[in-house]
Amino acid sequence: MKSFAYREAPRLFSRSSTAQRAPIAAYTTTWAQGQRRGFAGSTARLAVKPYLLADIGEGITECQVIQWFVKPGARVEQFDPICEVQSDKASVEITSRFDGVIKKLYYEPDDMAKVGKPLVDIDIQSEISAADEALLNGSSDKRAAEEASKPAQPQAQELEVGRNDTKAAAENVSSSEQSMSLRPEPLTEQPKPQRQSGKHASLATPAVRGMLKDLRLNIEDIEGTGKEGRVLKEDIQRHAQAAKQASSSTSAPTTVAAVASQQVEDRVHALTPVQSGMFKQMTKSLSIPHFLFTDSIDFSSLTQLRRKYNVNRDKAERITPLPIIIKAVSLALQQFPLLNAHLDTTTNPAKPQLSIKGGHNIGVAVDSPSGLLVPVIKNVQNHSIRSLSQEITRLADLARAGKLTSADLSGATFTLSNIGSIGGSAVAPVIVTPQVGILGIGRAKVIPAFGENGELVKREECVFSWSADHRVIDGAYVARAAEEVRKSIEGVENMLVTLR
Repeated sequence: MKSFAYREAPRLFSRSSTAQRAPIAAYTTTWAQGQRRGFAGSTARLAVKPYLLADIGEGITECQVIQWFVKPGARVEQFDPICEVQSDKASVEITSRFDGVIKKLYYEPDDMAKVGKPLVDIDIQSEISAADEALLNGSSDKRAAEEASKPAQPQAQELEVGRNDTKAAAENVSSSEQSMSLRPEPLTEQPKPQRQSGKHASLATPAVRGMLKDLRLNIEDIEGTGKEGRVLKEDIQRHAQAAKQASSSTSAPTTVAAVASQQVEDRVHALTPVQSGMFKQMTKSLSIPHFLFTDSIDFSSLTQLRRKYNVNRDKAERITPLPIIIKAVSLALQQFPLLNAHLDTTTNPAKPQLSIKGGHNIGVAVDSPSGLLVPVIKNVQNHSIRSLSQEITRLADLARAGKLTSADLSGATFTLSNIGSIGGSAVAPVIVTPQVGILGIGRAKVIPAFGENGELVKREECVFSWSADHRVIDGAYVARAAEEVRKSIEGVENMLVTLR
């Protein structure tokens, strides 16, 4: 019985009428078509992917777009640079995480980009067309260009228009189609000679870009003398002076009455990212009750030590007073740890907490072309005076070149402002939250003073200005810490004994 069923089953199926088999065939065809349509629709929806601006630093919600390295239609690969952005702390270069074609730029240069919002659109599934491949390989095969420009493939044509190398494919398109697309430049027109520029010829700091806006100049018209063609302030001034001289030589002399009638227009511009960060930080700092304490320090012993050490040494190896002062402050912070702390008033406003830090991460204010920056020297307690000098030089060079990273500018537990490098004797420094103390250093000056026996002597003095958060630190505590720093600097030999 089992063998009969096995043999008869095919016969029973074969005797079924055509009308009975038709629904099965129709269902099979419909199912296969549905599968093909669903697969094609899924691919199209995933072709273009928005590239979001990721978090580039702690507490940063927006940044300024300095320069684009790509344009719509450009093909990029993974890790290729897309643009450079400037936050309130440092400049960051954004790279691509995908291989594809740039479809859209969401911001113009100098616009403020939001963290977490789209930066560009990247077509991550577009491949090189037959026309592009023929151009890249140097082939003279016209069939590939004709196939890429057929009207039956509108999606391929739209992609080719956005690329830089569509000129060969557009030659075989009909005149009616050329009127609907981008027209190439006439072959008879000779291109204008362009000035050879470096890799970063159009890259400039916000201060330089502000000067360009004020003078209404184009950065591409200025020849940069900085690294890799970077445009500097001196280049802008030189270019403006040359343009002024050229205009004055071709125009008639201006009369005195015409000069007197000229009016200076007001200029309004938005805050730079560095200025915006300083605005937010100083607004918070104004809520802190500051306690100010000043003291005069005798630099005679420090200057004698420096002169002996710097004899017959190169300029890069010479020691300035700053690393010695930073080391003296670190030794004082070991005895007065409350000055090396963070005050937390946001986690629980009803019960503020004081977090005393173990490492001495001292921030040093540096005057840079983009504004005041405060790079941080980590773990000063483990540094020697020589290594501190090298670290100060490294961070200052990065600050002036605009290459400081977020790690170089974060984590400070105490701040030191060397305003004396510019000028001024005394200063009232403002505390940077959540820190509780800051030290301002004035310019050292030679003054007349009386010696031990009443004789008149020359003395090199410098004013140290201390500011502390009076909510958690009293004046006596700051005065004792300042006295310890004074003893270390006026008796440098005694300070060297305590170094590790």
